Amino acid sequence: MALWRGSVYAGFFALAVGCVFLLEPQLPGSALRSLWNSLQLGPVPSPLGPGSPEGRLAAAWDALIVRPARSWRRVAVGVNACVDVVLSGVKLLQALGLNPGTGKDHTELHSRNDLEEAFIHFMGKGAAAERFFSDKESFHDIAQIASEFPGAQVLLCGPVGPKLHELLDDNVFVPPESLQEMDEFHLILEYQAGEEWGQLKAPHANRFIFSHDLSNGAMNMLEVFVSSLEEFQPDLVVLSGLHMMEGQSKEFQRKRLLEVVASISDIPTGIPVHLELASMTNRELMGSIVHQVFPAVTSLGLNEQELLFLSQSASGPHSSLSAWIGVPDVGMVSDILFWILKEHGRSESRASDLTRIHFHTLAYHILATVDGHWANQLAAVAAGARVAGTQACATATIDTHRVSLRAPLEFVTSRSEAGSRIVLNPNEPVVEWHREGVSFHFSPVLVCKDPVRTVGLGDAISAEGLFYSEVHPHH
Repeated sequence: MALWRGSVYAGFFALAVGCVFLLEPQLPGSALRSLWNSLQLGPVPSPLGPGSPEGRLAAAWDALIVRPARSWRRVAVGVNACVDVVLSGVKLLQALGLNPGTGKDHTELHSRNDLEEAFIHFMGKGAAAERFFSDKESFHDIAQIASEFPGAQVLLCGPVGPKLHELLDDNVFVPPESLQEMDEFHLILEYQAGEEWGQLKAPHANRFIFSHDLSNGAMNMLEVFVSSLEEFQPDLVVLSGLHMMEGQSKEFQRKRLLEVVASISDIPTGIPVHLELASMTNRELMGSIVHQVFPAVTSLGLNEQELLFLSQSASGPHSSLSAWIGVPDVGMVSDILFWILKEHGRSESRASDLTRIHFHTLAYHILATVDGHWANQLAAVAAGARVAGTQACATATIDTHRVSLRAPLEFVTSRSEAGSRIVLNPNEPVVEWHREGVSFHFSPVLVCKDPVRTVGLGDAISAEGLFYSEVHPHH
């Protein structure tokens, strides 16, 4: 079975899985089809409508997506694992006796009222967010109600408790030191595009995540994870969970971040390390991650909110922008990606390992790489964009009747300097441009009109992009 990717498709959503090792990830082919059948999601849809822009784009992707000359054999994934409970946000808040009021962002949630205000704030924008819930008893009461809720999905998202251990595939190896007595629950409140609650109407489908997660917050498993790598000998390491430290004290964050960097530095030279970012509110912590952790990793995965917050936290380009309006401007996004790689990435004058960033937003993706380090990025960005459509619609292939092209049909490649003007052609969907030793590969996404899943899309996109990427041996 296509373990690494199969797991992602089967609901193994948080790439961040404490101390989990995946053996021999294969291209899916018939395995994906059999996985599809095993999930009982109905028949595999047949390819449709070649004449539409969506049909032409899907066909062009299929031709572009070729496997790299050298594939990853073993992938180690850590260090943030949990049981995800996925359910309708509006229905849960109604079950908690809450009524639609005024939205307000809270950097940390202390009560049901804070939860309601923050959920309304982000549902109104159609934006994804993740927050720490500080009150343990109150969180566990809500988690109990959520996990017993009709229609709630419970997914594996590492500190591995008994339930999580049961959910793991036989081919996933968990070091015994990762086992603990309690699972960590994360509650994922979904809403659909156009869903209404009181006066509120969501412009896009998305999700709001909250948890009272102390094991992952302390990144308890990082040292266990790194010490296991010597025996496992992976050729790719995928890390996440740094955002979970927001529930910790400032002093703890400062000390733990130094230990995190030391641990990452202990990973044998020549093994690329991909870091998946997630929603954050603490600018100081984000700034420290940029300056301390980025130079120690090889590759990053992030979305539009994480990208803008990162720029605001480290005084990057377009940081005066308070939030994106509509589809994020391609020129601005590419300016920030360029700045990250120029200021914090590998160069002749800087000892940094960072050479690749995979950016994803609802309508399009960009892969930015420092020249000379990565191959097959055209296929990688196309594969990440394709999986966003299939994963959200829960189909094995793109169903052109259920997706729409929402990317800007014309854009400029930079706002801070004279960029090129690009006109999108669905027959040649991946656009490439270059800027001072950095290559950019852009692909539109075929956005699912009626998403079945909003959880874990970023992780699936990054996993797919990595799966098709090839790193040059001299790394």
